[in-house]
Amino acid sequence: MSGVHPLAHVDPSAEIDEGTTIGPFAVVGPGVRLGRDNEIRAHAIVQGPGTTFCDENVVFEGAVLGSEPQDKKHAGQITRLEVGSRNLFREHVTVHRGTVSGGGLTRIGDDNMLLVGSHVAHDCDVRNGIVLSNHVLLAGHVLVEDGAILNGAAAMHHFGTIGTLAYVGGLSRLVRDAPPYMVVEGHPARTVKVNSVGLARNGIPAERVKLLKVAFRHLFRRRHATWQNSFEALDNDGVTSPEIETLRRHFEGMAAGHHGRAREALRD
Repeated sequence: MSGVHPLAHVDPSAEIDEGTTIGPFAVVGPGVRLGRDNEIRAHAIVQGPGTTFCDENVVFEGAVLGSEPQDKKHAGQITRLEVGSRNLFREHVTVHRGTVSGGGLTRIGDDNMLLVGSHVAHDCDVRNGIVLSNHVLLAGHVLVEDGAILNGAAAMHHFGTIGTLAYVGGLSRLVRDAPPYMVVEGHPARTVKVNSVGLARNGIPAERVKLLKVAFRHLFRRRHATWQNSFEALDNDGVTSPEIETLRRHFEGMAAGHHGRAREALRD
């Protein structure tokens, strides 16, 4: 613990690995486990018990991670926040632990950027390589899949899903799941086009992006009575790719849930 500033407060039960530094007036609470080479800056709070960090995360000034969930059913039970590696938590980010009724776990994966003032509520699952821009709000039980980008002040309804490599416009109000590979924006949000730039940056070949554009026209330009009819038309035309199959699973999940949100099926 040689990297702990003398003005920091670290609970005696916290476990801190080699290379981790903790700045002045930072607080590391009871039962917290911090891996190697993390940086907890001044006035940041990492609360426990049940909060664990892997390696090489940076927590900026004023962030509060691992606090109790904002849920009326929570009665002080020990639940968890698990954070992977190489994440960036900018100023005043808040991330809450899970709830017993929601599985007891909030999870942040690897290589994510949570920018100023963004909020991740209880029982969320934020996967890998994601950007939550300034003041993005995720309600409870939200899933954000790999590579998604949410722009400033976008807000997702509880039990919602943001699909992989989706791009959500700023100030968007999301009450339904955002499909993978698409640009979603508005109040309420709607799907407006394929996220061609994001797909190219992530190495998706141009010919498969073109196939997604065909799928977009079938699915979101109201050419068919149902989403099932849209996929039947794509199948009949031989339009297929790994991304289109991911889109198919997305719509199947929404159909199994309620109100356009697949994860509603997880409710008690």
